[in-house]
Amino acid sequence: MMRTANPALNDKIFQGVRAHSGEVMTLEGTVNKTLIAVVLTAMSAYFTYDNPALVSLALPAVILGFVIALIITFKKTLAPYLTPVYAIVEGVFLGAISLFANTQYPGIVFQAVSLTFLSLFALLFAYKSGYIKATENFKLGVVAATGGIFLVYLVTFVLSLFGVHVGFMHGGGLLSIGISVFVCIIASLNLVLDFDFIENAAASKSTPKYMEWFGAFGLLITLVWLYIEVLRLLMKLQQRN
Repeated sequence: MMRTANPALNDKIFQGVRAHSGEVMTLEGTVNKTLIAVVLTAMSAYFTYDNPALVSLALPAVILGFVIALIITFKKTLAPYLTPVYAIVEGVFLGAISLFANTQYPGIVFQAVSLTFLSLFALLFAYKSGYIKATENFKLGVVAATGGIFLVYLVTFVLSLFGVHVGFMHGGGLLSIGISVFVCIIASLNLVLDFDFIENAAASKSTPKYMEWFGAFGLLITLVWLYIEVLRLLMKLQQRN
């Protein structure tokens, strides 16, 4: 069974999605599509970062990105057309929050970007070299931890709507920093699950070509999450200085 905590990449996604004719999904094709999506996200983020007037688009970008993600998830054949749009929209949001963070702590965005991509390449190397194996127990552990994280995030968000703020989730306290470190580790390990899932899907030789864009979309979700968590961790560390 192909298991991943990524809501876009799970074993049910590929059920009933089989290539009956024509080209099929390949690992190289998925890598190329992922690179395109990442570049589009980076360009959009930089443009937003360099134009402060666009920061007001952050909230609309979040809403639009969520809607596009739902459409792609339930209508996978649209992935080749909507994944680039999703990447650009996410870039607007990332550029806005990066500008906010860098205004408070100059240089922090470069650190966050560097750590995110270092994590990506380090885990890809570890996965391809066999140092980290996506065993069933490993997958179960990462999925469970990821689910727990998002459950806590959901509860704290709902509580905040009623004016209740969970202090230990924010600020520069040791507990808050420890939680952020743990979340960053789990977000990073989700990359391993994504690598394994995409590799197995491509190896099946029966997944249609458009799923390369869907695989890129799913991996981009994890990368965006990882960057946001790394940025939050660095901001918390700066608060202690």
